[in-house]
Amino acid sequence: MSLVEQLDKNFNEAIKALKKASSDEQIEAVRIQYLGRKGIITTVLKQVKDLPPSKKPVVGQRANQIRNQLEEQIKQTTSNLSSQKLEQKLKESTFDFTLPGRIPAIGNKHLISQIIEEITQIFIGLGYQVAEGPEVELDYYNFTALNTPPDHPARSLQDTFYLKDVKDTARPDEEVLLRTHTSPIQVRVMEEQKPPLYIIAPGKAYRRDVADPSHSPMFHQIEGLAVDENLSFGDLKGTLELFVKQLFGEDRAIRLRPHFFPFTEPSAEVDVSCALCGGAGCRLCGGNGWLEILGCGMVDPNVLEGVGIDIEKYTGFAFGVGVERIAVLRHGLDDIRRLFDNDVRFLEQF
Repeated sequence: MSLVEQLDKNFNEAIKALKKASSDEQIEAVRIQYLGRKGIITTVLKQVKDLPPSKKPVVGQRANQIRNQLEEQIKQTTSNLSSQKLEQKLKESTFDFTLPGRIPAIGNKHLISQIIEEITQIFIGLGYQVAEGPEVELDYYNFTALNTPPDHPARSLQDTFYLKDVKDTARPDEEVLLRTHTSPIQVRVMEEQKPPLYIIAPGKAYRRDVADPSHSPMFHQIEGLAVDENLSFGDLKGTLELFVKQLFGEDRAIRLRPHFFPFTEPSAEVDVSCALCGGAGCRLCGGNGWLEILGCGMVDPNVLEGVGIDIEKYTGFAFGVGVERIAVLRHGLDDIRRLFDNDVRFLEQF
């Protein structure tokens, strides 16, 4: 029997063996038997070198064809067996693969974060820059530099979280506290940068408030500051009016009521017209048609002089927005504590 006939015979035997194989182990056994280092076909191929030169091309070509075909057939048999196993497993399974899949719950940003980002984008669109500062602050930046007198009630232990036995190496005589507002950031910015300045400072603030439907010992505030030549109270009013309309809607109006803040003069509290009654008066607005949203005013000259700004050349205005207050007004929340309860049923509404 010639080598070509021997190869064809071995190939047919291997194909028959593969057709009978019912496991990966049996398929591997066929491969080793015929194509392994000491396999039947491998042994025949080794004899090609001993053939006459005239027969080597014919036998060599046929040997390579048979080896390639057998390798391909082994791959195909392995794939078919894998498919059969999967099909059998599906038949035995009670799971219905034709059912539609469950859509996983997708997380979302917290309502507080959404409002902070929205307000930030409004003022970035007006040319303001975002500034940041420490939450653990010095008495100087939190009170003194903001023109707050030593006997002001806000400095008392009943209103402010002072940190006992904590001192700043640069100012060892200064009390250290948790900032009561984000206003200290404006002082730090004015110390480091020269006018014109247009910044907003979002962040957390802390006060000794008992948690109730309208108060929390930790809350979020966005401070705004503008310092430039020829700024007036009219510029402040126009800025806040544009801000309110973008945040609440073009149909909303604002009004300013005289108020007092140590670091601004003149100062005002800003109200927005009630969305529920349109200013006619209802339960939400207490019957007067307006809802308070923020405090503002022209930066007191003492504050500007304290950071070395020429008050003969520059003026400024500032405002502070309570983020939780905005959330309550926009969404009609009955209790500010809902924002911190981590109740997914409540948070997923936003």
